[in-house]
Amino acid sequence: MSAFAEDDTDDENSSVFGGSSPEKNDSNLDAEINEEATHQTKVHKDYPPQLVIGDINSPIITRNQKLAKGHRAIGTKWIFRNKKDERGIVIKNKARLVAQGYTQEEGIDYEEVFAQVARIEAIRLFLAYASFMKFKVYQMDVKSAFLYDKIEEEVYVCQPPGFENPKYPDRVYKLKKALYGLHQAPRAWYDTLSTYLLENDFERGTIDKTLFIQRKKKDILLVQIYVDDITFGSTKDRLCRDFEKLMHKIFKMRSMGELTFFLGLQVKQQQDGIFISQTKYVQDILTKFGFSDSKPESTPMETHKQITADLEGEYVDVHYYRSMIGSLMYRIASRPDIMFPVCVRARFQVRTKQSHFQAVKRIFKYLKDSDLGGANLDRKSTTGGCQFLAARLVSWQCKKQTTVSTSTTEAEYIVAASCCLQVLWIQNQMMDYGMTFLHTPIFVDNSSAISIVNNPVKHSKTKHIEIRYHFIRDCNEKKLIQVQKVHTSNQFADLFTKAFDVGRFTFLVTSVGMMNNE
Repeated sequence: MSAFAEDDTDDENSSVFGGSSPEKNDSNLDAEINEEATHQTKVHKDYPPQLVIGDINSPIITRNQKLAKGHRAIGTKWIFRNKKDERGIVIKNKARLVAQGYTQEEGIDYEEVFAQVARIEAIRLFLAYASFMKFKVYQMDVKSAFLYDKIEEEVYVCQPPGFENPKYPDRVYKLKKALYGLHQAPRAWYDTLSTYLLENDFERGTIDKTLFIQRKKKDILLVQIYVDDITFGSTKDRLCRDFEKLMHKIFKMRSMGELTFFLGLQVKQQQDGIFISQTKYVQDILTKFGFSDSKPESTPMETHKQITADLEGEYVDVHYYRSMIGSLMYRIASRPDIMFPVCVRARFQVRTKQSHFQAVKRIFKYLKDSDLGGANLDRKSTTGGCQFLAARLVSWQCKKQTTVSTSTTEAEYIVAASCCLQVLWIQNQMMDYGMTFLHTPIFVDNSSAISIVNNPVKHSKTKHIEIRYHFIRDCNEKKLIQVQKVHTSNQFADLFTKAFDVGRFTFLVTSVGMMNNE
């Protein structure tokens, strides 16, 4: 494992209100509240509209519908959507009844709602490890996952729109299990799934609580959870088959074969590695913002234009600008080459000028196809870093520093400390995988910053640096890391801190293993 530090100076299946159970498809409702309700009527994608009672698109108003013990009935609504694959082809029409959870009141309708969600870096690290160990990664999803989970709170919901019981229109349902849309639903599902896995010889990750590990002699099975999407792989194929059988015992699952599409990322597993891209996503946002027929650019950012607030410039629509920035931020998940220009332009989402808008347009056109004084807005430097597992890029960062550095050395030292934090996280993650890394090299192109790391004695040139950054010295002494000198021409982390001409930019993109021709 190595690192570079530099400074600039859904669910797949339809569900009706009754829910599903591994044993039988019984109701999710308490019969004592409403015994004669018609909630078990199922809605198919081709259900005749003329047979639906009332307006199916109008939710029930529930704000004034008070119940005992201070409860209010929560409204429900139908969600209809087309499920598409990575090529944009519709593979399923989905209909789901959801609760209008925004009307829930904390302390009455729910208590704890936090649920573990995997970091995108954890997903990339998982894929990098699979590539390093040369095993396949598979995917499965749980049908109507949230409906497996019993809830502790007393929650009432209104009758489904279009399926109200004409005899008892004012009655409500008391939920026994979680329903999509409830605040507590994701947490309840995580508790159910994690408990089941822990009871079947799995260990939970020390750092990443969405990672579950099962060890069989010298083999290992890894399971990564993202709500109801499950990816898994093993050094032995039999363990994968056993895991599928285990899940099918109590959950209604759908095996999807080798992982090809996950969280909007297209995944291509080959003999020489695992490659991730977002080709479909790029096509969608280019069409959305009208750049499908634009002339492409060779770099995402001009080198000769300074980054300024442009106080005299003309204002543009901030909402449209923010929408563009938001679309690009998710694109960074697989394209580190646009991280720096996107993060820089994201700083102007309050007072957006025409020059900022034109700069963002250049990034879109590019998708079709760090020195101390570099940040002239507030003199704060930009931290840039990237981390590799073997030759596989797994994480990258671009962030403006929160303090003003008084020298290039100080800025580089702060960057090295930030990079060290990410390295420690990866080291701890890899320990769960059964691999221990020590002496991880961190490449810095500033000799003075390296000297500060290797010299634990404080002196006048370092006493003003905040204490929180000096932990890197301790990591260096414990030999968790080793800070090494790299020539500026080979500092790959420059990609995240500066704008370059075509030649230098192409070299850096190639060096970090990017595929620029998606």
